[in-house]
Amino acid sequence: LVVVIATLICSVLALPVPAAAQAAPVPAGHTDVWGVFVDSIKLLGIEHTVRVVREEKTRRELSGPFWSDYTRSVRLPHQWEDTDGWWTNYIGHPIHGAAAGYSWIDHEPGAPADISLSSRYWSSRSRALAWAAVYSLQFELGPLSEASIGNVGLRPETTGWVDHVVTPVGAFGLIVGEDALDRYFVRWVERHVRNRVARASVRLLFNPGRTMSNTAAGRVPWHREGRPLGAPRP
Repeated sequence: LVVVIATLICSVLALPVPAAAQAAPVPAGHTDVWGVFVDSIKLLGIEHTVRVVREEKTRRELSGPFWSDYTRSVRLPHQWEDTDGWWTNYIGHPIHGAAAGYSWIDHEPGAPADISLSSRYWSSRSRALAWAAVYSLQFELGPLSEASIGNVGLRPETTGWVDHVVTPVGAFGLIVGEDALDRYFVRWVERHVRNRVARASVRLLFNPGRTMSNTAAGRVPWHREGRPLGAPRP
């Protein structure tokens, strides 16, 4: 449900950037950090919009003095768990971290698309892990965070180390897992199934992080570079 809502929201958010507002060209061989930043802001917009729509507790905390409530909400956790459910902490957070990691991969020139044992692949995914950690920290404590939008942390029991650890580590594992599934299962399906809906559904189901990063970047959620949905892969 969250992915469907995110897809619809991103159709509105991911509008073309006017030429006057675009950043300077990125030198060849360098990561397009501005592109990573823009896609990550769109991803934040999706996630916080979903939070506000779905969570009455978030809407309830939108009123009141912004700055004082925000500063009182930023705190170091004193326990591992927070008040979120198991699904949110151990499935949802790794997915949103993986989406941020894929945003980095999308803008890193030469980042391998296929999983392998090469150092180039693992270096690329390690940089994606680092970006997922930065994104997670901002999502928890930054100016566009759960602490500022909904005042999570105002009550000490609502914060836990689980978010700071599981999000980036789980994101790394999920990215590697999604890459493996895409190479060894999704492509197998594409070679044997002609139905476009079935092919798109398999891509969405087995690559949730990639689905969210695609929508944040303004692409269709089932996008794969060089792999049109209607053409079987040799």
